[in-house]
Amino acid sequence: MGGIETHCQQLYPRLVERGAEVVIFARKAYTPQKTPYVYKGVQVVPVYAPKIAGLETFVHTFRCFLKVLLLKPDIVHLHAIGPSFVAPFFRLFGLKVVYTHHGQDYNRAKWGWFAKAILRLSEFVGTTFSNCVIVISDLLENWLSEKYHCKRTFRINNGVTLQPTLSQEVADKWLDKYGLKGKRYIFALGRFVKEKGFHDLIAAYKKANLNDIPLVIAGTADFESGYAEKMKADAAEVGAILPGYIHGEELQAVFENASLFVIPSYHEGLPIVLLEALGYNRNVIASDIPANMEVPLPEECFFELGNVEELAKKIQLFMDNPIERDFKRIVLRYYDWDVIADRTMKLYQILIK
Repeated sequence: MGGIETHCQQLYPRLVERGAEVVIFARKAYTPQKTPYVYKGVQVVPVYAPKIAGLETFVHTFRCFLKVLLLKPDIVHLHAIGPSFVAPFFRLFGLKVVYTHHGQDYNRAKWGWFAKAILRLSEFVGTTFSNCVIVISDLLENWLSEKYHCKRTFRINNGVTLQPTLSQEVADKWLDKYGLKGKRYIFALGRFVKEKGFHDLIAAYKKANLNDIPLVIAGTADFESGYAEKMKADAAEVGAILPGYIHGEELQAVFENASLFVIPSYHEGLPIVLLEALGYNRNVIASDIPANMEVPLPEECFFELGNVEELAKKIQLFMDNPIERDFKRIVLRYYDWDVIADRTMKLYQILIK
């Protein structure tokens, strides 16, 4: 599960609490059951799409389009630029359309030139024909204004939910599973794709020569690739722990007991995993891409994108000299899900008046 899925999981139950009726058309390959079900008041309808890179989004979006027409909702909300190509078709049928621009997906390394061209076209179509575009960062708002002269953007951040600390007994149960000791390992989390930069992290970890400090990289690849296979091999070479896709209590235990969280990404929208790290008051090191630097962190938390030498030095420095952080205050001020839900609900109400 990635950032958009986490975004929806946190947002939509809150909108139900605020009086909205919410139906999500999800991709059947990723849902816990294959027939319609209810999650915290949200109706989830699994819709089949072939799990083939480059085809999955198109087929799923088209099939959902037909189902939405039968439903005739007050608002159609599209997430990411890929599905936004259907915005003008919904408008033709008199529906109000919102799409959330989560990031410039055509910058992802996994796409070839044709897929990138389609994504750019979808961005143009969605931005031009939606009633409103939600943007999650200043970077995206400025981009849509400069590129498409869009004046219908509405800034709503991603968010993070602060969790009560797990008991030591529960935390130890999950840490023991991987042979970890609290506050004595480095943690990273994300899909195993090139733009996440895990190859730089592995190289920096090797250069820092922290043999007594484990490196844990949680996540998996949606589609097997040469990059993912090489990354796993390189991780095995340095003894890194790859627990796969973890969630819930297990993820929380690994997150809140890490010494250091590293996000070496080449491309992000507004990374929820970085916000989650702040919610756990973890020390963080992040690449200096604009999306990461929008988060108000001290300068020493950033390193030059792709600079393995600098990343290695910062990892060594932070592990040798751990700093007590109070990053929760940043989350409470800028990235509170209840505030995000209020702003989204307000936008919906404005559109349906």
